[in-house]
Amino acid sequence: MRNDDGYAARLVGFGAAVTLVALVLISVGISTAQAEEVEAGVSFDGLERVENSKVAKAYIDPNADFSVFKRVKILDPYVAFRRNWRRDQNRLRTRNVRARDMERIRADVASLLATVLTEALQAGDGFEVVDVTGDDVLLLRPAIIDLDVSAPDTMSGGRSTTFTTSAGAATLYLELYDSVSGDIIGRAADRQAIRSAGDGISWRNRATNSADARRMFRRWANLLRSFLDQHYTK
Repeated sequence: MRNDDGYAARLVGFGAAVTLVALVLISVGISTAQAEEVEAGVSFDGLERVENSKVAKAYIDPNADFSVFKRVKILDPYVAFRRNWRRDQNRLRTRNVRARDMERIRADVASLLATVLTEALQAGDGFEVVDVTGDDVLLLRPAIIDLDVSAPDTMSGGRSTTFTTSAGAATLYLELYDSVSGDIIGRAADRQAIRSAGDGISWRNRATNSADARRMFRRWANLLRSFLDQHYTK
């Protein structure tokens, strides 16, 4: 077992680059070569597509032994907004979204996603979430991309109310690694949108946005926990 912070840092940098590639692929579609790859059921790096997955795309290393993983390390989530999100928001608002508003939203989303993943993985007789690497440690590198918050709370002075039928949408991009070797052994991507109950019009603010995001993240976290419990752990 080892605790190599330098290795983890290099992995984070590599993962961020992969996230940007994934963002482009998800946003603009897939090329002919990639379409053939999907049809064949094998990713560019040898992962096999999971059939009947409950997410849009899921790939796994068929030779990986997930039963060895008893603990999980979660890297800090990467968060990226939908392209031109700030520009589009500021066309419709009396109080502009500022750079510091985006940084706060990114930080809030990253913290909430890490919290929800931790809660789901640790629930019951689940996994211990740790800050180290080791032979029994599964490394998760989560990202939220194409984040589209319909009614961001800029926390400006004065009273502001925003009504909308949708809280927004986001894409989860998740990679699973062997924490010692650095081998990627799983990948998943899924996009979800949150709408008001009955598609009615609701008042949106920071509290309601957070509650909506938590529900979305909990669904993804529970799917991950179920995936590990039912198929890859003893």
